[in-house]
Amino acid sequence: MKVENAVNPTTEQIMELTEDGHDSPIYMVNLLRFKDKAEYEDGRQTELTGQEAYSIYLDEVAAHLKKVGGRPGIAGEVTGLRLGTVEDLWDMVAIAIYPNRKAMFAMVMDPDYRKSAEHRSAGLAGQLNIEMVLPESGIAAALPHK
Repeated sequence: MKVENAVNPTTEQIMELTEDGHDSPIYMVNLLRFKDKAEYEDGRQTELTGQEAYSIYLDEVAAHLKKVGGRPGIAGEVTGLRLGTVEDLWDMVAIAIYPNRKAMFAMVMDPDYRKSAEHRSAGLAGQLNIEMVLPESGIAAALPHK
């Protein structure tokens, strides 16, 4: 299995957020890798680590999520791998909850969000975003998600 972290989605991945027929809540599982030192695209000088820059983004993103009807889920430091193998382990896992794909698209296109996302880009070496939906029945449906 090839795994390739990225900081920004492809055009195709962005367009998938606008497709009709995806009106159920989505859970975005974010596997995050941080830069040792933050690097801002505008060239500003900083002493922040990548994780510190990303933390600024995390502090701001809750308001952006709320604006589109979403909310933060959970986030935490990765402390080890207990099954399987990967060449490089991620630094953090975070889950954000959106009412649907279009809400996520609306958020990432918002100019206020894009200002906050400068800290995200400055801090991330790369990430994977895994979209998840809960089934209507079965054990996963019984888990708390509201």
